[in-house]
Amino acid sequence: MILVGLGANIDGPWGNPAAAVRRALKELNRDGLHRVRASRLLVTKAFGVTGQPDFVNAVARIETKLSPADLMHRLHAIEADAGRRRAERWGPRTLDLDLLDYHGRISNDPAGPKLPHPGIAERLFVLRPISEIAPGWVHPVLRKKAATLIATLTTGGAGDTI
Repeated sequence: MILVGLGANIDGPWGNPAAAVRRALKELNRDGLHRVRASRLLVTKAFGVTGQPDFVNAVARIETKLSPADLMHRLHAIEADAGRRRAERWGPRTLDLDLLDYHGRISNDPAGPKLPHPGIAERLFVLRPISEIAPGWVHPVLRKKAATLIATLTTGGAGDTI
């Protein structure tokens, strides 16, 4: 199972954050990518850097023959098309695409993406959509389902679906 996290909190070439996430979901279903399922959109407070607009988040389950590194390059190209400029860590963005899990692979290879994505277990805005579209998913390192990880976190900041 390949899981991609999506998020946006400022307007860009693809419109407002919800429009950008919806367009990105379409982009995850072309050119060698096949979107199997996508969560509902979730509105949440900013993570890491406060004092910025709320985020619209989602998670998509996709299939592809691309390697994790090639998939990350494709995700970065989609972000760039949506006007993403990498300036401030956890700062405002027109689109953010994260490779969350790639078939349960565990990797800290500096030449490729860290797998699974390091922040999954602490982020309700990722765990809630995963539990919606892939209830059987198990964190590759922690060996726990999303629902179990959600139960260990506070319920504050879980967001509202739109």
